[in-house]
Amino acid sequence: MERLKADVEALAGIERGSASEGEQTAARWAAGRLTECGAANVGLQHYRGRTTNSWSFAGHSVVGLLGQRIGGVAGALAASCALVSLERDASGRAPWRRRIAGGASGANATAVVAPTGAVRRTVVVVAHLDAAKTGLAWHPRVTQSGAKRHLRTHKVEPVIGLQGLALAGSAIAALLPRGSAPRRLIGTASGFLNLVAVLANLDIARSASVPGANDNATGVAAALSLAAELAASPLSNTEVQFALVGSEESGMGGFHAFLEQRSEQLDPASTLVLGLDTLGSGTPIVAAAEGALLTHRYRDQDLALADEGARLAGQPAPQRWRIGGWTDPLLALSRGIPAISLLSIGPGYYPHYHHPSDLPEFVDWDCLQRCTEIAGSILRAFDDGASVR
Repeated sequence: MERLKADVEALAGIERGSASEGEQTAARWAAGRLTECGAANVGLQHYRGRTTNSWSFAGHSVVGLLGQRIGGVAGALAASCALVSLERDASGRAPWRRRIAGGASGANATAVVAPTGAVRRTVVVVAHLDAAKTGLAWHPRVTQSGAKRHLRTHKVEPVIGLQGLALAGSAIAALLPRGSAPRRLIGTASGFLNLVAVLANLDIARSASVPGANDNATGVAAALSLAAELAASPLSNTEVQFALVGSEESGMGGFHAFLEQRSEQLDPASTLVLGLDTLGSGTPIVAAAEGALLTHRYRDQDLALADEGARLAGQPAPQRWRIGGWTDPLLALSRGIPAISLLSIGPGYYPHYHHPSDLPEFVDWDCLQRCTEIAGSILRAFDDGASVR
């Protein structure tokens, strides 16, 4: 527990926006800690990533507004393409912007803990180093809205769902006859929502990054704890790769770079990705599905592996939630690699989420320790023969 606390406090003390000098500092610190933990092949992976995805998100709504103004098939096509592009951007599936505009410099810290025997399986433990930018969209009154409904349904609404609805509305309005009542009604509502999306994203893009104690110094601290545990007591036939990555908050750029570099090494038939994110909120959960716009579902057998890990740790099975944003394992899911995203949630929301108050003193340390124990037991259950196929 003391080591977990020390790591969270150390990382929260580094201003580490996505793809920034601070993120690179955090990666160097994480590499040093991985070495101290006894991991092997510790290194830094440099990549080009975005400092924020908010400029891109705002641009999509600008295209929607323009398409609505142009009208006709051309306008509808522009708004529809913006909608498709927005979903691809939010789900991290190699948007065209990543290929054309490299962005700023970021860094991942990586390491490996080898098994005692022959390598038959691989687990990638991923946790993001970077911290989110704040903004009015992340005011507690906004992030806590709908908490009772979330607790009842175990679902959190997609964070850019209204923006997606606005783009769809712009496409529809563009096809309706000019001056008609339906066009005025749909166009006014869509235009208003698109304008709000532009302003909200511009506010986030220009805001400072938060301390990120819970999101996600807790996940990094848990990963370091696992590295130390496994270095002292390795698995039998499972190699564990650690990916402490950057730019998750701006579109999962760091983990994208990690997966691209190892695309030929990670066989979906024998690989599991275990994501650790925001572990100090109160109640351990797994993402049964996630997505900032569309819903992307995790496999039942992988969720069952999380349940088995909790059982071995003497913990209740993590609650299964549909979360409204994204985590790095979503990239593995899109590549057909089995994945588990382990998180935690408070009373229907993430306390201090993307807010300057995301400080170490507000971390639920007992929840962090329980999540760390569950994660460690998931690794051992996987090594003992839990099947990925």
